[in-house]
Amino acid sequence: MTKQEKVQFVIDTLEKIYPEIPVPLDHKDPYTLLIAVLMSAQSTDVRVNKITPLLFAKADNPYDMIKLSVEEIREIIKPVGLSPMKAKGIYGLSHILIDKHDGKVPQNLEDLEELPAVGHKTASVVISQAFGIPAFPVDTHIHRLMYRWNLTNGKNVVQTEKDAKRLFPKEKWNDLHLQIIWYGREYCQARGWDLDNDIITKTVGRQSVIDAYYKNKKTRS
Repeated sequence: MTKQEKVQFVIDTLEKIYPEIPVPLDHKDPYTLLIAVLMSAQSTDVRVNKITPLLFAKADNPYDMIKLSVEEIREIIKPVGLSPMKAKGIYGLSHILIDKHDGKVPQNLEDLEELPAVGHKTASVVISQAFGIPAFPVDTHIHRLMYRWNLTNGKNVVQTEKDAKRLFPKEKWNDLHLQIIWYGREYCQARGWDLDNDIITKTVGRQSVIDAYYKNKKTRS
């Protein structure tokens, strides 16, 4: 299989498995998505989706958010972890949105990345999911799968994003990054991974990864 055939196989398989793509984080507009994505750093989407309704019941826009203190925000979001940093970020970015952007979430990476506690990945998720602008946010699932599929060298997430954008058609980026995340959770996990159920890695995977999988399986049995 050529590299291009592998890429096409990945796209076709993911479209077959996920014709309808669920969005991982519950939100109703760009602001609530931004806050949810910020909260999801080193936490699970399930946990974030349990906490955001409590926060958004008190403040679902920057104007209401700055009426809360950092301490009050922290108290609500504590279960998602890293709450001191995240609470400061939420409060600080809400102020900046009001002062610099008329209370609206900007639609470009540069302005988003200037907001406190908002990194490149968070900004990419927001522009792709809230505004439909092509982006390819790389999380741990995408980084792991792109390496296993021999589509990147696994050096770092920056390289993985570059390779994903180079290999996949731009009009597919927004769907693909979500499809790969769901596939990683359901079929190609970091732990407890069953290669027999993982049609993509079995078909296009890096030989050294496949060999290591079977070697480990042999050792365990």
